[in-house]
Amino acid sequence: MLKSQEIRKIAPEMDPLRMGMGWTEEDLEKPQIIIESTYGQSHPGSAHLLELSQAAAAGADSRGGKSALYFATDICDGMAQGHDGINYSLASRNTIADLIEIHVNATTFDAGVFLSSCDKSVPAQLMAIGRVDLPAIMVTGGVMEAGPDLLTLEQIGMYSAMERRGEITEEKLTWYKRHACPSCGACSFIGTASTMQIMAEALGLMLPGTALMPATCLELREAARKAGEQAAILARSGLTARKIVTEKSFENAVMVHAAISGSTNTLLHLPAIAAEFGISLTPDDFDRIHRNAHYLLDIRPAGRWPAQYFYYAGGVPRIMEEISSMLHLDALTVTGKTVGENLKELRETGFYDHCDTYLKQTGLNRTDIIRSFDEPIGTDGTVAVLKGNLAPEGAVVKHSAVPKEMHRAVVRARPFDCEEDAIAAVLRHDIQPGDGVIIRYEGPKGSGMPEMFYTTEAISSDPELAASIALITDGRFSGASKGPAVGHVAPEAAEGGPIALVEENDLIEIDIPARVLRICGIGGEPRAEEEIEKILARRRENWKPRPPKYPSGVLGTFTKNYRPT
Repeated sequence: MLKSQEIRKIAPEMDPLRMGMGWTEEDLEKPQIIIESTYGQSHPGSAHLLELSQAAAAGADSRGGKSALYFATDICDGMAQGHDGINYSLASRNTIADLIEIHVNATTFDAGVFLSSCDKSVPAQLMAIGRVDLPAIMVTGGVMEAGPDLLTLEQIGMYSAMERRGEITEEKLTWYKRHACPSCGACSFIGTASTMQIMAEALGLMLPGTALMPATCLELREAARKAGEQAAILARSGLTARKIVTEKSFENAVMVHAAISGSTNTLLHLPAIAAEFGISLTPDDFDRIHRNAHYLLDIRPAGRWPAQYFYYAGGVPRIMEEISSMLHLDALTVTGKTVGENLKELRETGFYDHCDTYLKQTGLNRTDIIRSFDEPIGTDGTVAVLKGNLAPEGAVVKHSAVPKEMHRAVVRARPFDCEEDAIAAVLRHDIQPGDGVIIRYEGPKGSGMPEMFYTTEAISSDPELAASIALITDGRFSGASKGPAVGHVAPEAAEGGPIALVEENDLIEIDIPARVLRICGIGGEPRAEEEIEKILARRRENWKPRPPKYPSGVLGTFTKNYRPT
């Protein structure tokens, strides 16, 4: 018996309350399908999701289900940048997941369609799917069009830094701002939003070929309708999310992450999603899988093209085709078929021919966007986990976006206790070649783990600094960030981690090939490791915890209770 029907027998108020919304007696007997979206007029990634939700609902109803629209609107990391609003970003992921759990379990549904597009909403829904473990399928809201001359939003941070340095006029910056977002959808680069859309398909929870479609294309509406139909089928089959998503699924996703040079924020999100599925996935697993992985995708911010071109080149299926020798092709998906079976079906049904109709309009070849496995951009993945006396529990770097000059370097520490002070120093030209900008007390317990987006843009937009300094933080970066940035340093400063003990002119060694991040000198002079440990021990005796930045409210709860998955 369907779970919804079991609950009807013990909850006598349910039927009359549903009939009060216009449901018929026949509707009450049908599989109940929740259509959960982040629709709201909050940003371009969610503003168009109502139409897609309605298409999904129509699809579910056409296959004998009864749909119900629910909403848990997300915030926009872009709108939250540059002020304390960004501190709410990571906390919002957990809050959305909690609300979906409440929606699903307080009323009881037999299956669900989950629609979202962006940085925290996609991982939030994936977390919730694992937690509630019902038959579930995701639809992502796709990617926005690029603006004139292929202008995309991640360039605005660079242009803003250039305007503040006097390199372009205010009028020119205004023009860029007016033209960077010409449509709905996620921002048109492989940032966290685009990465997580791709991860949802790589995990097997989307219809094949539907992640990161152009938000303006008609096929996206059709994909939403088909997802609704499949949800009704899944409801009767009892094929729940945990029966589909396994350790193999997560290994596939991390391999795809390497191939696309995905956002470093994925190292926060995928482990949290895995935990909800009862699976352990650690940063060390990312490092292991990325080693010798082939990096293929030439899309911004690391590459040349806007993210709408990803679908034109064949999307996730084309990536999976190219790296198929490194994937678990027997992993199950929401189609009820394996990854390998899905790929075969797409080849036979003309999926790539359809994508080519878009590709031809660009004048590019498919391999200009998605390289072949044998001619990759790189062969050592795209992210690395560094460890040492500065980061005993690890730190993350997207080495594919780091200038080669900074893959092995020793820098002078310039510590700052918040991002605002650091970016001001960069823009004043107080930061010089050979410096290591340390931004601390910006981790999850310190301030909610905001993105250091504007600081990274100020550095990466300055050719001299980008090739001669490093930025090291217990905070995180935007998925749009590029340049010599090392984040997620753990333990964080708020917990008394070694990053809290760094002083001006300490020497920091970065060795990406060797996976090392360590304090190697004091006061500008190299010191033996044992001597450094004694000095850090003395500093630790004098270190005192800071009072909570947020003693109450959502951020008070988040910063107090956060723990790494």
